[in-house]
Amino acid sequence: ACATVAAVAVGLWSHQDLRQSGERQLAVLNNQLQATQLALQAAPQIQYVAVLADDKADASMLVTFDPGKNTLVLQRVGDFHEASDKSLQLWALPPQGGPQSLGVLGRDKLVKLTAAAAEVQGVPALAISLEPKGGVPSQTGPTGPVLFKGALIRRDL
Repeated sequence: ACATVAAVAVGLWSHQDLRQSGERQLAVLNNQLQATQLALQAAPQIQYVAVLADDKADASMLVTFDPGKNTLVLQRVGDFHEASDKSLQLWALPPQGGPQSLGVLGRDKLVKLTAAAAEVQGVPALAISLEPKGGVPSQTGPTGPVLFKGALIRRDL
């Protein structure tokens, strides 16, 4: 009888230990799932991409657009550096009408500009012009030479 009671006690203890171990593992998995969900929500949702090249077709700028964050990201991939009294300005080239400014680029290798989806959707191409420091108003269009241009492609993956 004592052996039976001892066996039942050991069995109950093992069962409780297994249950607690399972609960700990479940808590760890839930934490990992939440972390993964947060990472996916924070990840950029790139919907448009463009490679802007010079007149020799040398890539100079990689452009991506995330409509969820209203962000254009421009990465310099060439070795062009504008003079200190000049600025690079990004232009949308819509099918009708004149170029529309999307912003003036800083001198960093990676630049983020705010843009609404309506400013980017339906635009077949982008261009970058060399302008006086600080850029020019959108309504005047580019006043300096267009250095880089390329097709804006919608990613439908």
